[in-house]
Amino acid sequence: MNEDTVDDKPVPGKDLDNIDTVGRYKIIRKLGQGGSGVVYMGLDPYIKRILAIKLSKFNTDKEKSHFFVEAQSAGRLSHPNIVSIYDAGIYKDYCYMAMEYVKGDTLKKYCKKVNLLPVNTVLKIIINVCNALDYAHKQKVIHRDIKPTNIMLDSALFPKITDFSIAHVSEATLDMALMGTPRYMSPEQLKDSKVSAISDIFSLGCVFYEMLTGIKAFPGDNHFSIMYKINNDNPEPVSNVRSGVPKIIDEIMQKTLAKNPGDRYQSCMELAYDLRVAQRGLAGSQGNERVNDIIGFINHLPFFKSFTKKHIKELLSVSRISKVRKGKIIVSEGEIDDTFYIILSGKVSILKNNKGIASVGQGECFGEMAYISGRARTATVVAETDCILLVINAPLLDNSSESIQLLFFKNFALTLVNRFTGES
Repeated sequence: MNEDTVDDKPVPGKDLDNIDTVGRYKIIRKLGQGGSGVVYMGLDPYIKRILAIKLSKFNTDKEKSHFFVEAQSAGRLSHPNIVSIYDAGIYKDYCYMAMEYVKGDTLKKYCKKVNLLPVNTVLKIIINVCNALDYAHKQKVIHRDIKPTNIMLDSALFPKITDFSIAHVSEATLDMALMGTPRYMSPEQLKDSKVSAISDIFSLGCVFYEMLTGIKAFPGDNHFSIMYKINNDNPEPVSNVRSGVPKIIDEIMQKTLAKNPGDRYQSCMELAYDLRVAQRGLAGSQGNERVNDIIGFINHLPFFKSFTKKHIKELLSVSRISKVRKGKIIVSEGEIDDTFYIILSGKVSILKNNKGIASVGQGECFGEMAYISGRARTATVVAETDCILLVINAPLLDNSSESIQLLFFKNFALTLVNRFTGES
């Protein structure tokens, strides 16, 4: 976190102008201030670590309590593309949060026409942000304020999401007061403040558009004009604004910024998949980078919790990733085929004798019984939503290392136990 991570509105509080310590932390210098607080560079004297300390003032006990609930939700996230939260506490009339210090700029610098990055570099950054958000959403944490100033870039242009100050833990869609930055809010946030992980995807689409064009996706002189455009207008296609941008980017952008949440990408992994397809069509994209991105996504799925990165890399050599559209039959009852599948994104319906018997989603497997038993398929599986599947070639898996085969059979057994006991 650095100077660019705060908003432009001034924060009152002369009592913060000359402070030496906050909690156990020694204050080195002020980094900046904005509508949500004041940010300092600090030092943890016990472990000699430089960090960023953000102080926010709240008027009621309810607001303070809310702050610490949110600090807990952000603090439980551990991902290379998310700024780490180390500590939280109270200093005078302020709540403070001690977090990872990132030396660098925010995406705001690269959203200006004079500083636009190469298209392939933009894709790489957005894919990494998708990786981080997908992880946060799996932990039931929704950011709700994705914007250029809340995404840091270090000297190697490696992104880190910061400021989960209005994030919320959610087991379902939330009904909240209007919070966030209107220019990057989804239509559902502006209309009735119902927020889900899909709302973060719209906000990321606004950032993506700005990074490619140097133009706001929904420009306006005031909140009312911006909100009207978000609800009613579509931005100019990126390929019309910037030469050299392939048409596939326009299609991805259109789906990312869809007004109806149901027409939008349903997960950040699904968005990242399409971005990788676009990336493959650009000169200079690196295969090894794509493999590492995929390993990062897969490694966070519960099914692969006991797999090492080496195991996952070996697995990718005997599998492929496939995108399946909603409504498509993936496997049919009675067919002879020992390929099996793991759901990376989306949800499928399992039918027996044309009757639905189950619905399984991200991180779960299906088709494994045909592989284990060597019999014909006992059920039909249909894509309930658009899905991304890891398709495992059974004969090739049989020739893999003994350790990876044992891991699969162990996880198959756990999956079956969970299904029989009704656990997820």
